[in-house]
Formats: sequence, C-alpha cells, structure tokens
Amino acid sequence: MTTIRTVGVCGAGGTMGAGIAIVSARAGFDTVCFDADAAALDRARAQTEGFFGKSVERGKLSAEARDAALARMTATTDLGALAGCDLVIEAVFEDLAVKRELLARLDQVCPEHTVYASNTSTLSITEIAGGCARPDRVVGMHFCLPAQLMRLIEVSPGIATSPETFAAAWAWTEAAGQTPVRTEDRPGFILNALLVPFNNDAIRAVEAGVASAADVDRAIKGALGYKMGPLELIDLVGLDTQVRLCEAFYPITLDPRAAAPPLLRRMVAAGHLGRKSGRGFYTYDGRAMFGG
Repeated sequence: MTTIRTVGVCGAGGTMGAGIAIVSARAGFDTVCFDADAAALDRARAQTEGFFGKSVERGKLSAEARDAALARMTATTDLGALAGCDLVIEAVFEDLAVKRELLARLDQVCPEHTVYASNTSTLSITEIAGGCARPDRVVGMHFCLPAQLMRLIEVSPGIATSPETFAAAWAWTEAAGQTPVRTEDRPGFILNALLVPFNNDAIRAVEAGVASAADVDRAIKGALGYKMGPLELIDLVGLDTQVRLCEAFYPITLDPRAAAPPLLRRMVAAGHLGRKSGRGFYTYDGRAMFGG
C-alpha cells in the first residue's frame, strides 16, 4: 500500500481546497497548495493564518503546532511542484472536462505510485478517472464543508479503483484525524443525496413565505440539534453549487424535490452566491475563513 507523506491539493485557493490543505498540514503532512490563481492562493494563505490564529486563541492548538503546520504548507502556481506528492486531492471547479484534463496533466508530472483523489460531490469517480492513464489510482474523497472543521470524508471507489488505492485513501483519512465512510460511485454519495432535496425544501419554505431564512434555520437547529441551518449551509457551500447539485441529481432521480427552486435560480442570477459573494440568504462582511 502507498505510504503517504506529502499531499498536493489542487484548487487550494478556493474555500474547499484551502480547508483540505489545513486538514493535511495540521495532521503533520507536507502539503503543496496548487492553484492557477496566485491571488487566490495569497487570500487562502491569509485566511489560513487567521484560522490557525483563532485556533490558538481558543486553546484548540498550541502556537508551536500552528507554526509547524504553516511551515508544512507551500503555495505554487506550477503544477510541476506536485511531482513529489504521494497523494493529490483535487478540489477544482465541478466540471467533468476540467477534472479529466487536470488528471491527464498530473499523469505527466506525478510518479506511478501517486494516488489521485477527487473531492467531487456530483460527478462519477469512474468518469473522472477516464481522463488519466492510471484509473486504478483514482478514488473519491468527498470532504464536507467546512473541511477544516468537519471530520467526515466519503471515500468512494470507481469501477477501476484498485483495492490498494482505496486502502491508501482510507488510511490517510484516519491518519489525518478524519472519519471515513465507504460509499459507492453514485451521484451525491450519502450526504448530498439526502441534503440537496432537504435544502431545497428549506428554500421553498422561504419562497412560499412560510418563514424567514433566519427563522427556518433557527427552527431546524433548535428542534433537530443541527449546528448549522440549511440556509446557512447553502450560503457556505454557494448557491451556484446548490444549482449544480440539483442539475446533477434531478435528471437521474426525477425527484421534484431535487429540482432547483425558482428562488435559488433568481438569487444566483442576481449574483447572490452566499459567503463568497458577501450576500446570499444572509449578508456577510469580509472574507474570513469559516471558523476563523
């Protein structure tokens, strides 16, 4: 089984990628943060430093552990810097062509033993793996937002994924202090298959005038014990991402609850994408990392 010492994160300038990089570096792995956008990497670094700073203030991390984790993180816009990675986790744009192209490029850079993991929540691991020459080395590792706070990772084999690759991904998940669950290569896996219709129900409740977004979230958290309401979660994930999830699930399931609500589409059209745009179902100031 592949021994993982160095981890690469593609799309590390984004919210999910930055969170995954924190998980890796905090657990003691040398972590290469790759993104084509240098400015995004700079923002992610500042947000990461802020997150670790808050962790120290709250007594969740020592100053020495913070400094060590930050020292293990390097940022680059050069894909070739991933050549020494034993595991590369991609968290790039949720588009099959983009992900397949990235894996094909990684084939030219990474050694044969490297495990490729996709953080996709809507696309087939088997189809993503078709973009590279070593589909047996590709596995799904779906982190939950915010990755730096949520422990669960859905580990999913594609048709061609080798047992060794799956075992390496599972072992790394546990070594990183995360909780793995095995899921099959199905749209949404476990969480999003259940969450997308539920979140749409919450949007429709607001759209129908049943209650405000704040009161819907307050009711769900108060009665069901959720730490975050569904509309707060959609703001964190991104309203545009929720639309893509709907577009992935509805044609397969034909479940009306999985279809994107009109209010959701109107808000996306207006640029109200949630935390990343500063406005969604709620309004946000600044771009601090969640939990930071």
